[in-house]
Amino acid sequence: MFCRYFCFFSLCLFLQTQRKCSLGHVSSLGGSDAASLPGFENLTMGYNKYLRPFFGGEPVQIAMSLDIASISSISESDMDYTATIYLRQRWTDPRLVFYGNKSFTLDARLVELLWVPDTYIVESKRSFLHDVTVGNRLIRLFSNGTILYALRITTTVACNMDLSKYPMDTQTCRLQLESWGYDENDVIFTWLRGNDSVHGIEKLRLSQYTVERYYTLITKSQQETGSYPRLILQFELRRNVLYFILETYVPSTLLVMLSWVSFWITLDSVPARTCIGVTTVLSMTTLMIGSRSSLSKTNCFIKAIDVYLGICFSFIFGALVEYAVAHYSSSQKHAAKTPREGPANELTKEMEEINITSILSSSITSYKQQISFTGIEISGDNINCSDLTMKTHEKIKCFLRNKMYRIISYFTIQNPSNVDHYSKLLFPLFFMLVNVFYWAYYLYF
Repeated sequence: MFCRYFCFFSLCLFLQTQRKCSLGHVSSLGGSDAASLPGFENLTMGYNKYLRPFFGGEPVQIAMSLDIASISSISESDMDYTATIYLRQRWTDPRLVFYGNKSFTLDARLVELLWVPDTYIVESKRSFLHDVTVGNRLIRLFSNGTILYALRITTTVACNMDLSKYPMDTQTCRLQLESWGYDENDVIFTWLRGNDSVHGIEKLRLSQYTVERYYTLITKSQQETGSYPRLILQFELRRNVLYFILETYVPSTLLVMLSWVSFWITLDSVPARTCIGVTTVLSMTTLMIGSRSSLSKTNCFIKAIDVYLGICFSFIFGALVEYAVAHYSSSQKHAAKTPREGPANELTKEMEEINITSILSSSITSYKQQISFTGIEISGDNINCSDLTMKTHEKIKCFLRNKMYRIISYFTIQNPSNVDHYSKLLFPLFFMLVNVFYWAYYLYF
């Protein structure tokens, strides 16, 4: 056992001696070989990847640029979007300066030997670095010590959305980059070329949205541990409303117009008008449920499409109620005009008239007795309130009672056939006016 340990120790000592000899041979080759491997002698002699450039001095200037490869999905229910981006960071490290005018692309695994910024994506829910076929990272070293560090990242970022005007809304989303541990005394974030630092976003073709405009911002994030630099890419997404017009608005409008067909059908066609009314109500209900099922998690919002569907449902339900009122008034009028035949019917009619007359007479007599001291005269449906002997509160009650009688008589339907006649004009007119106000409000306000 002792011999095994002794042999192993001798082998390690031999390999270490050979490594020292080889390093001494490389260092004695001259300046040409040292220039062909720029920075390696600094990495092995005194370079500390745990200390930032200019440690203890001025902050490091980190310039960034972005390429938006794709925005794969925008979720209203989760209020986030998923994007694939190419993030490029540039900074200068004087410890890596070498002679010459060349730049060298190094193996991405050498990033473990260098100091890199601790940049992270604010409000990111999920992120990952692509690793097919190798880790999608790039390290490029320039002779003046500038380092280009590029990454390919797919991230899901939260985006607070206001869905009150859905589907005629415009959403503003952000992609924010911030330093995790280094505050503004250590690092300074800047965009490489302002708005021109972002590429690819104007070429995106999204299923429901169109990129209206975008711009870059530089700000600071004030936190308990300090003030941290932050870069912001803000872009506006306008929803394409044509799909929703064909999918929801046109069918709901056609259902409202279908409910108006019952106005041209006679009141005696009970099955036809009832079938149209019930069918349109059920169809509208199904359409409303389908429109809300796609945004099940955002039902707390009263959206523009919900308002329109509610308007359409109200008009359809109103058409059904209109027929109920017209048919009831017509049946009451016909019942009052239809004579009863036969001695039994005549006897029943006489008895009903006698009973009603006696009841009305007794009621009016008792009512006159109750208010006889006030001098109120009852004449038909109206009560004379001009008696000077009446008290003030009694005159007020009398006046309100007469007004109520007038209002009731005003709304009494004298000719039920006129209900359909007026509905043919009023329903389409009011629906057109509501549409004008609706579209003007949600498109221009």
